[in-house]
Amino acid sequence: MRKLKIPLLTAMLCFAVACSPRDFLTRRLAADLIAGSDTFKATQQFWLRIGVIPNKDYLSPEYLVLQRRGWITASLVSCPPGVTPPPCQDATFTPIGVETFRDLIPNSDPPSQYFQVPIATRELIEVTGVSKNGNLADVDFSWKWVPANEVGAALSSGGMQYKSSVGFKHYDDGWRIIEGGSPRSELGLDDALKNAEPVH
Repeated sequence: MRKLKIPLLTAMLCFAVACSPRDFLTRRLAADLIAGSDTFKATQQFWLRIGVIPNKDYLSPEYLVLQRRGWITASLVSCPPGVTPPPCQDATFTPIGVETFRDLIPNSDPPSQYFQVPIATRELIEVTGVSKNGNLADVDFSWKWVPANEVGAALSSGGMQYKSSVGFKHYDDGWRIIEGGSPRSELGLDDALKNAEPVH
């Protein structure tokens, strides 16, 4: 009995060394690779402009939310050259707005009146299917935006789920997600997220 166990253990050890867990594209591996991707982890940004802006921008849905929260205020002014259409608003942060946005705007940014504010991060809900064809695969998954802060919670539609499909390719070191645009038919993660469809 002992003589049988040794060759069996040796064979299992050789198999384990030759094959890594990344050689088998399971839903769990696909989920780990998608969720760990820099493309997937990129935050949703909101561009906030203060100073003199066209009235139509100040009355946009996002700015109306910021006004209702008491974060920005404005006064009617004449439009400077190059800013159209009139009328214009001189938008500024309120004291509450300064407090709210202070930690969201990096101190390393040069002084500006145009700010990039991170408002949401993606959360992977589940991998819904894996379809393999040789060394290529398509992986279907669902995800949603999750507010990253108070501003994100105010501006986010909240709870909307999306479905996407992304290509994977098997290399000598295992399966890898196709990150950017691909010259072939496989859909990269960047395009998969841009072309996401709402889940009904």
